[in-house]
Amino acid sequence: MSKNKHNALIIRFLFLSILLCSVITGFTSDSAYSVQYGISYYEDSVTNSDPYIKERCVLDIYYPENQKDFPTVIWFHGGGINSGNKWIPGELKDRGVAVIAVNYRLSPMVKCPAYLEDAAAAVAWTFKNIERFGGDPSKIIVSGHSAGGYLASMIGLDKKWLAKFGIDADEIALLVPFSGHTITHLTIRKERGISDTQPIVDEFAPLFHIRPDAPPMVLILGDRELEMLGRYEENAYFWRMMKVIGHDKIKLYELDGFDHGGMLDPAFLLLQKEIEFFLKQHN
Repeated sequence: MSKNKHNALIIRFLFLSILLCSVITGFTSDSAYSVQYGISYYEDSVTNSDPYIKERCVLDIYYPENQKDFPTVIWFHGGGINSGNKWIPGELKDRGVAVIAVNYRLSPMVKCPAYLEDAAAAVAWTFKNIERFGGDPSKIIVSGHSAGGYLASMIGLDKKWLAKFGIDADEIALLVPFSGHTITHLTIRKERGISDTQPIVDEFAPLFHIRPDAPPMVLILGDRELEMLGRYEENAYFWRMMKVIGHDKIKLYELDGFDHGGMLDPAFLLLQKEIEFFLKQHN
């Protein structure tokens, strides 16, 4: 059997297993849910210092009512760091988890590292505020697609971004980037006049910050032949190097037949599976 057929069978089996597991374990919730929109995640002095910060540096929180100690997924939208808006994934609704959807400043209105600072500020806000909504700060999962996956990886691996807000990045329960760069993001390269086909690994590359004590990670990619600009291969190298240095809580999934945008639906199924696994390990 060819590799592609073998992988496709594995993925199909996995999806059926996830769906069956959802029925068996009841990874759903009968609770009512509330949503609060447009919450500023910087302190007022920062928010009011710049109209663009006031406009973009906000988040929405969707959370179960009358529940305690639920996990929270922080979700960063994609769009190449130059477009896109926050949205609460429907696949994560009614699942007994809170979802925090984050907006961040975009290039070219700002340049690196402004959007990394924003991502860290939003995660720090979550750690400091989720308990008042009923959530458990020890159950925070950071995820996102494409540019959002890159932001999730960067703030989880390079500890200086969250340290600025008094948070230890190792407190993150799980990092789950969907199709995120592990090299320096193409928009950061563009800001420097570097082609998106010229790979760079510097301080703004998750790969630069590999460490054995990083939070558990799940890397989810589309088909290597359909993904953007070698996105699967750079993640595969990242996965291998994390294993080499002794990080043993990292997984890599390739979703055969799905391109960069199309991988979202099956990736959410995998995220659900990983949340279930995490809860079984920690409850």
